[in-house]
Amino acid sequence: MENKDKKRVAMRIHGRVQGVFFRASTQGKALELGLYGFVQNEPNGTVYLEAEGKPEALKQLEEWAQKGPDRAQVEKVEVEEKEGLKEFDRFEQRR
Repeated sequence: MENKDKKRVAMRIHGRVQGVFFRASTQGKALELGLYGFVQNEPNGTVYLEAEGKPEALKQLEEWAQKGPDRAQVEKVEVEEKEGLKEFDRFEQRR
């Protein structure tokens, strides 16, 4: 896939999203969608992720994040399109 066909977004997910397998579930969904990037817990209780890939797949990840895994209670998802690509080579969970 050429870079012009890809974009990068950042998402910050608010709610009860830590300690409910949100990072692992996000990683699984991103891999299923063919996305690359990372997901991590933030000190303020949110989950932050950056992902890059096809715009349609990024939209599907955003839609999935609105609900998250079964035990999560998502209150809000902030999405920001980022400039340029970081050329991630996998999708990983960070601490």
